[in-house]
Amino acid sequence: MAKNYDNLAKTIIQDVGGKDNVNSVVHCATRLRFKLKDEKKANDDALKDTDGVVTVVKAGGQYQVVIGNEVADVYDAVLKEGGFPGGGQVPDDDGADDDSSFIDKAVALISGIFTDILAPLSAGGIIKGLVVMCASLGWLSKTSGAYQILYAIGDSIFFFLPVFLGFTAARRFHMNQFIGAAIGATLTYPSMVALASSKTILSTLFKGTAFASEVHTIFFGIPVITMNYSSTVLPVIFTVWFVSIIEHWAKKWIPTVVQMFLVPVVTMIIALPVAFIVIGPVMTWVGDAIGAVMQGIYNFSPIVAGILMGALWQVLVIFGVHWGIVAVTTADLAALGYDPILALSCMVCYAQVGIVLAMIKQTKDKKLKETATGAFFSGLFGVTEPAIYGVTLPRRIPFILSCIGGAISGAVIGAFHSVLYMLPSMGIFAIPAYVNPKGGSMTPVIGVVIAGVVAFVSGFILQLLFGKKSVDADYNKKQAQKVAEAANEATEVANNPIVAASEDEKLNPSTKLVSPLNGDVKPLSEIKDEVFSSGAMGQGVAIEPSEGVLHAPADGKTALVFPTGHAVGINTTDGAEVLMHIGMDTVNLQGKGFKTLVQKGQEVKAGDPLVEFNIKEIKAAGYEVATPVVVTNSKKYESINQVANGTVEVGQEILSLQGEDEKVKVSGQVQTN
Repeated sequence: MAKNYDNLAKTIIQDVGGKDNVNSVVHCATRLRFKLKDEKKANDDALKDTDGVVTVVKAGGQYQVVIGNEVADVYDAVLKEGGFPGGGQVPDDDGADDDSSFIDKAVALISGIFTDILAPLSAGGIIKGLVVMCASLGWLSKTSGAYQILYAIGDSIFFFLPVFLGFTAARRFHMNQFIGAAIGATLTYPSMVALASSKTILSTLFKGTAFASEVHTIFFGIPVITMNYSSTVLPVIFTVWFVSIIEHWAKKWIPTVVQMFLVPVVTMIIALPVAFIVIGPVMTWVGDAIGAVMQGIYNFSPIVAGILMGALWQVLVIFGVHWGIVAVTTADLAALGYDPILALSCMVCYAQVGIVLAMIKQTKDKKLKETATGAFFSGLFGVTEPAIYGVTLPRRIPFILSCIGGAISGAVIGAFHSVLYMLPSMGIFAIPAYVNPKGGSMTPVIGVVIAGVVAFVSGFILQLLFGKKSVDADYNKKQAQKVAEAANEATEVANNPIVAASEDEKLNPSTKLVSPLNGDVKPLSEIKDEVFSSGAMGQGVAIEPSEGVLHAPADGKTALVFPTGHAVGINTTDGAEVLMHIGMDTVNLQGKGFKTLVQKGQEVKAGDPLVEFNIKEIKAAGYEVATPVVVTNSKKYESINQVANGTVEVGQEILSLQGEDEKVKVSGQVQTN
């Protein structure tokens, strides 16, 4: 059954400032791209908090609403709802502003390439880890069909990672995404992978140097250094970048009528041989060079090597050059029977896991919490790509702290002289690879376990101490905006007073407010929204409603009635200005589940129904229904005291407002406007 995007379209149009604020709208592979008359009218935070919207980006004179893979369907719904002329699909961009630094652009590019595949990466890591664990415990035989199928499900995205990265990188480099996927498929084509381990050696290039490489095949007389590019990152990204240049060049001279099939032919037949002959080997040599440097440092000091390896390992993983170290490890295992280099990095993942757990504890952002939770469980099994690309790297400081935690773990492993005796698995499942098959002391193995624990604890503590500000930087901006919006609500209530105070009057007369809801009353400080709990809006109480009808807390006139029904302001006949806000962030529901029963400026009596709301529907949408009842002109009273606790009913006194004696009340001066 097709998903209905009408409500999402209505929300988007409203939060970009309405139909009249839209000059035009087009879409790319992931985003709706609006040209607005006035971007200040758009509600960034409301859009970012909307289910179905990933985030909002403002760049290049466009207001971009990031949707994801369903953007085309949402775009159609937006056109229908707004009556806009269709502008069609346009190329995507790299997500970095023109005035950003090179590092900002690089991080934005890398994170952007990986963003769309975080979910399958996380799922694959969890599945693969569980399968390996079951095999280690003897619950599954590695020769069984169940093991092979489940392992294939978990490992497939990692083995064919270049295919997925080819697709997403093509989007970032503004070229045909399926050509990008074809590039990744070519790099991982079975016969090409098999060539890398072929026993047929035609020649050796750069013999006698650190770059000596065996040639297993030739391309029109040109020797090809074949590599196994499965699970790699950097070769496919650089190849797609190169192909994008060729594709743009080809489109300039190939006639439009034949571009559909000639452009892919020209780009792939030119660029892919270059990838096999130049780009792939160069990236591999970069990795080999790093491995050789690390071997020299280890010979100098295992602890120093551990610090460097632990600190840099995740950076190497990001750029895909860690496979050079894996190659060095393979050579060491064959020649020496053990490897000390890769051994230094196997517990780095737990520094990342500790960071992510601390971020789950620190964040108030539901979207980040969901992403981080999945990344945490994936990281427990040693797969940290979801954590790196989706959680820590975009926020920088947590990633840097994870590198510090990784350095500590590497130093511990170096201090225990722990080495690998076989190629390791992931995370905790790498520990058996440190066991010497010939027997001997288990101290090095114990050292690895200690390193994992130390990495986790240090990452967790470092994040708690130094990383909190970076976790919810965007969230804090939203909170500041909420305070401003709340102040505007209070101002609107204050601008519609019922009682005109005399010039010499300092305080309002004493009065009381009754409960507008049936439910449980509690202190305002227990509300999770800081705007209300901090008292920024005024003093009062909160009520957890048991029935979905909001009533007037006193006689007066409605000064504020939101069209969405989530909030009502009352100016009482005694001068109190009361704001009742049903639930937290329920403005995002755009009136769904609410029915207003009054209009602005309407006179009401205590107990009159104001709004009907569906508690179950609101909670099902992921929102709380706890309702603050606040006196926005609290400064006009000596004190405001809660006089009821526990369960309350409509009409029961809940607040006592202590002001001037009744005799100072200016009676009969009721505004008619």
